[in-house]
Amino acid sequence: MTRIRSAAIAASLVLPATLFAAAPPAFAAAPAGTKPASEAPAFTFTGRYANGGAEVSAVLGSRLYVIGDAATLDIVSIANPAAPKRTTTIDLTRFGAAITSVAARDGYVAVALPAADKTDPGTVVILDAGGAVLTSLTVGANPDMLTFDKNAKRLVVANEGEPNSYAPQDDPEGSVSVIDVKRAVSGKKDAVTAVTFTDFNRGAAGSAELPADVRIFGPGATVAQDLEPEYVTIDGDRAFVTLQENNAIAEIDLKKGRVVAIRALALKDHSAAGNGLDASDRDGRVNIASWPVFGAPLPDAVASFTVKGSTYLITANEGDARDWPGYAEEARIGSGAYVLDPTAFPNAEALRAPAALGRLNASRASGDTDGDGDYDRIVTSGTRSATIWSADSTRIWDSGDILERATAAAYPANFNASNENNILDDRSDNKGPEPEGVAVGEIGKRTYAFVGLERIGGFAVFDVTDPAKASFVQYVNSRDFAADPSSPATDSGPEVLSFVSAKDSPSGRPLVVVSNEVSHTVSIWTA
Repeated sequence: MTRIRSAAIAASLVLPATLFAAAPPAFAAAPAGTKPASEAPAFTFTGRYANGGAEVSAVLGSRLYVIGDAATLDIVSIANPAAPKRTTTIDLTRFGAAITSVAARDGYVAVALPAADKTDPGTVVILDAGGAVLTSLTVGANPDMLTFDKNAKRLVVANEGEPNSYAPQDDPEGSVSVIDVKRAVSGKKDAVTAVTFTDFNRGAAGSAELPADVRIFGPGATVAQDLEPEYVTIDGDRAFVTLQENNAIAEIDLKKGRVVAIRALALKDHSAAGNGLDASDRDGRVNIASWPVFGAPLPDAVASFTVKGSTYLITANEGDARDWPGYAEEARIGSGAYVLDPTAFPNAEALRAPAALGRLNASRASGDTDGDGDYDRIVTSGTRSATIWSADSTRIWDSGDILERATAAAYPANFNASNENNILDDRSDNKGPEPEGVAVGEIGKRTYAFVGLERIGGFAVFDVTDPAKASFVQYVNSRDFAADPSSPATDSGPEVLSFVSAKDSPSGRPLVVVSNEVSHTVSIWTA
C-alpha cells in the first residue's frame, strides 16, 4: 500500500492475493489479486477541478463539462489534464433551478433539469460543444440521468418520478424519455417518445409479466408510480435502466419505444464465504464477517459491455431506501420496530446486540416471507459490491467483500468513514463504502470496470475481460483524511465516473474522470 499525505493522492492500492483467504461464493470467481504489471493498468492522480457543484461531469475531446452551482454548466479545458482550466460558464437557470445530469457525444452536450416541483415534468436542454443552446424539450418527472447512444442519434433520459410525500400522496409516474437528437435540434415537435410503465399496473395488459420479486411497496402507489428509473446504459437498439428502489432492471426497445421486460435482481447472501460485511458502527474496528443477512442490490449506476457477441451489464449496488413523509422503509435490527422470527433466528437476542447486527439498518418492506408481521429473512439496502449480469439479469459474477477489504487495507484508521466525516466505522451499519458510480472501457486488448465508492471515496478497478472470472486490479483514492471532506483541496463523495479511451483522450493516454459531490471537485486519473 502507498499512502501519500498530499492533495495529489491519498492512496493507491494493489491488494495481495493473500488478503482474500476465504473461498468465494459459488456465483463469484475467486479474486485473482494483483495482475502482472505488464497486463494491468496502474492509475495515478493527474489533476483536479473545483467549483460549487461538480456532482456530475462529462468529457468531449479536450473539454470537460461540469455541473456548477445552481443551473450553471462550466466548460473546462483539459488539454492539459494536470491543469484543468475553466473557459466559460453557461447559465441555464431559465430552464430550471438545478442540473442533475450532463452527457456529451459527437458535438452535442445535453443536460437534465427537474421542475421547481420535481413531481412536474422536467426539461432536457441540448447544446453544441461550445455551449450554445440548440433546443429544449419537455420530459418526464424528475429527470435524474441521461446518456447518448453510440452515434448520438438518440438521447435516453431516466425520469425517476420519486415522490414528495406519501401523506398526502404526491408521487408521479416514473418513465423513460427517448429523444431523436436530429429531430430535436431541427425543432420537430415529435422528437420525444415517452416510455411509460402503465401497462404493468394492476389489471393492465402487462401486469402478469411483472415478476413477483420486483419490489412494489410505496403506500398507495400504482406500479407505474412506484417504479423509479435511476440510470441508463445503451447497447445498440436496447436500453437497460436500473429501477433502483424496486431492485430491478428494465429493458427497453428503443426502436419501438416500449418496455420489453422488467427483471428482478437476485439478493446476495452475506452468510456465504467471501461475501462478508462489517455490520456495526459501534465496535470501533474493522470486522468483516459472515452474517445471516441478504443484500438487495438496489443499483444506482449501470454500464454495458460486449464479450464475444454477448451483452453484459455491471451495476454499482449502492442501495437506496425510501424515506418520505408518510413512510420510512428502514429500521435498525435491534429496534422494537424490527422483530426477528424466533424460528428463523433462534439466536435473535445475540444478533440484536449493537456490536453484532443491532445497529444494522434493514428494510421493513422485504423479508416477512409469510406475512405474519415478523422478519424471516433480514434484507438490507445494497450489497457493498459490484455485480456483472447477463442481458437477462442473470448474475454472472459479484465482487463479494473485495471493496470493504480493499478499503480496510488502504485506510484502517478511516475504514467505512462517511463522505462528510473521517470517523472510523461510521458507515458500517449502513451500506459501508456504498458503490455508486461505474464506467467500463478498453485498455489494450482488455476490458476494465471502474467502480466509485461514494462514502470513503476513490474507485476500484476490475478486469472484466472474462465476465465470469473478473478480477480486482487496483484501488485508488485522492481523498486526504487529514482534511475537511468538503474542502476543494481533497476529493470526497464520488458520484459519477467516466472513462476516456487513449484515442479520445487529450493526452493520448486513458483517463478516468471522477465527479465528487461533497468536495465539489472533479478528479482526473491517468493510466
